[in-house]
Amino acid sequence: MKYIIIGLGSFGASLAVKLTEQGNEVIGIDSNMNRVDSYKEKISHTIQMDATDEYTVAGLPLKDTDVVIIAIGEDQGANIMATALFKNHQVKRLISRAVNPLHEKVLQAIGVDEIVHPEEETAERWAKKLCFKGVVDSYELSNDYSIVEVKLPKKYDGKMIRDINIREDFNLLVLTTISKKEIKPLIGKSRKIDKVKGVANPNDILFSEDLLVVYGANIDIKRFLKDE
Repeated sequence: MKYIIIGLGSFGASLAVKLTEQGNEVIGIDSNMNRVDSYKEKISHTIQMDATDEYTVAGLPLKDTDVVIIAIGEDQGANIMATALFKNHQVKRLISRAVNPLHEKVLQAIGVDEIVHPEEETAERWAKKLCFKGVVDSYELSNDYSIVEVKLPKKYDGKMIRDINIREDFNLLVLTTISKKEIKPLIGKSRKIDKVKGVANPNDILFSEDLLVVYGANIDIKRFLKDE
C-alpha cells in the first residue's frame, strides 16, 4: 500500500513510522524542515512542503497513492485547506484529522471518507485499520499480539463458530461477537447499537452484520483477513 501523510506531529509521525515498519510505502510531508529531517530515516520518504499550495500538491504521485491522511492538528485552517485541495484532486481515499465538533462538521461537508480523532484513537489502532482489511478496531497487547474487532467474512454468514475452524486454520481465538440491535425510541427514527453477546460459545451462530472479537498474533490476524 502507498500512503501520503500530511503533518508530522506526534500522531502523523507515529502513524507514518508504523505504516513504514509494516512494509508500506509512505510519503511524510510537513512544512517544518526540522520534523522532516527527524524522520527521514524512519519513514520511506519525507518532503518539506506546503500542503495548501495547489501547484506543489499537484506534483505528488496522487494517482498511485492508495490513502491520503491529513494529520495536521495545530492549524485547523491549514488542515481544512489541505483536505479540500486533496479532495479536489479526487484521491482514492481521503482521511482527515478533526480537533473539535465544528471542525468535524466542516470536514464532513468537504466529503472526506473518514475522520480521525487522535485524542481518542491511537496511531497503533489506525495502522491496523489501514493495513488489515476488515479491522474495525484493535487493542495492541504487544508488538506481536493484538485483540481486534473484524467484520465477519461473508462466507461465514449463518455458520456456527465451531464450523469456521478459526482456531485450527489460523491459530486465532474468538473471544466474543458483537451484533447490531435496532432501537426504536418513542420519538424520532430508529437506530442500531452494538450489542456484545458475552463469552463466545462454539455453538453461537454468526450473522452477516456481526463483528468478531479475536485474539492472536498479528501475522495470523493478517492471514485470516487475507483469506476473506
